[in-house]
Amino acid sequence: MIVVYHNYKRVTEITGIELRDDVTTFTLPQVLKKIATEYRNEIIVWCADEVKELLNLLILPEVMHHHNLLVSYAFNNYMGEAIGYVDASLYCNENKEFPYGTWQMSGMVGVTSSEVLNNITDEFYEITNFTYFLNSVAKIYMPLGLLCYSDPRLLINRENGVETPVASVSELFRFVKEHYKTTWSWLLLLNFLIYEKKLYVGSFLKTFLFKKRGLKASSMNIEVSSTKKIDSDFSIDVIIPTIGRKEYLYDVLTDLKNQIHLPVKVIIVEQNPVPESVSELDYITKEAWPFEIDHTFTHQTGACNARNIALSKVTSDWVFLNDDDNRFDGNLISEVFKRIKKYGVQVVMTSYCKPSEQKTYIHTFQPPFFGSGNSFMKSSLLKKVKFNMALEFGYGEDTEFGLQLRNLGEDVIYLADVDITHLNAPRGGFRTKFVQAWDNDALQPKPSPTIMYVMQKYSTLKQLYGYKTTLMLKFYRSQSIKNPFKYMKVFKQRWERSIIWANKLKEKHEV
Repeated sequence: MIVVYHNYKRVTEITGIELRDDVTTFTLPQVLKKIATEYRNEIIVWCADEVKELLNLLILPEVMHHHNLLVSYAFNNYMGEAIGYVDASLYCNENKEFPYGTWQMSGMVGVTSSEVLNNITDEFYEITNFTYFLNSVAKIYMPLGLLCYSDPRLLINRENGVETPVASVSELFRFVKEHYKTTWSWLLLLNFLIYEKKLYVGSFLKTFLFKKRGLKASSMNIEVSSTKKIDSDFSIDVIIPTIGRKEYLYDVLTDLKNQIHLPVKVIIVEQNPVPESVSELDYITKEAWPFEIDHTFTHQTGACNARNIALSKVTSDWVFLNDDDNRFDGNLISEVFKRIKKYGVQVVMTSYCKPSEQKTYIHTFQPPFFGSGNSFMKSSLLKKVKFNMALEFGYGEDTEFGLQLRNLGEDVIYLADVDITHLNAPRGGFRTKFVQAWDNDALQPKPSPTIMYVMQKYSTLKQLYGYKTTLMLKFYRSQSIKNPFKYMKVFKQRWERSIIWANKLKEKHEV
């Protein structure tokens, strides 16, 4: 293990090795590169002098449980909350109390491997600002498979938070130009003007001096083999909510029947809103299955309710959140467990394409989304999470469930090389007409109150503002009011209606 102490501009001390050259005039990124080049199988730590006594060296083997990791921590984020004007993702509002997957890195304290540093292209080592360098690397390489985290365990004591350097407005504009589409630089300028009454023309114009980063970056060529021991017998239950898809569900059960690693129990929650109706799933009892089938029939429709009923019946160590129109081969569950051991995680998602659909994501990475039809998780987590009934028959329940997990310190890994085919069968979606409380409003809320509810709960204020601006501009093209002043007035009224209804959902469903 090599530890590099610094004052954010230059190295002040290096422990664990003796470099052949004097590096006092090198930038910090250059020092890390030099160390990684000379010592190719090492764990490399950086630590600011101001927190030297707080560095938790004992936790590092647990944090660096494999070498495809970039981990850091700070009490405040370098890019500040203003990055939310252009980035509404979960990466920009991490929970500082737990390990959390994010590209927002810090120069205060962190750790990575020589392999990671040697996989980074030379253009990044031209960056002189150390924290900017770390954020840039994580932003580019995270979608390419580098696993990045904010982890408070790197410090022994966090009670007296030390404020770390933050990006200037010019650096923020530069970062947006180098890591997002050019449109977002204009939107950042506009959002500062609208919500803060500040016009940063100079910082905006400077962005024309920079070009997009990472065009030559490629996926991390690092073998992953986690040293974490998963305490489990790897028994698994499968949950399937279903409504009106008898034939498709039969095919799902057949695919489960053919698994190399068989589930212990398949939990089916069948819904039919017709009062006098009965179950149509006769094959459950007429045929022999190599697993227990726990079948619930209910007249109450709704995916959130059905999934919660099913999850409450899970008794195995793991649970597969499945859907009634999926198809997969016989090694699905066994391959998923191989990846769980490989990455040392408790929540994973598979690839989830429709027939003949090209994969959007080709790298195993930390996704900004969650899927309730293609996910596997440790069942002990079900004591802490469930599908939010405030979102029933709305939108965002999958996203919100995933955010619950992440805010508990559980990472979600997308497995690009494990596939489930989503048939997207007819009679999909809600399949029965449900009237929301706001559907009869003369002025319809915009966005959907369920989306507003999720954003209010998990986003920063600036993320909410940035989303508002983007939605206002996008929606203008598709609505009938073409007078821009009248449109903005009506949009503001619809936005306020959405907030009112979102608050009502909160009052009804949150204690």
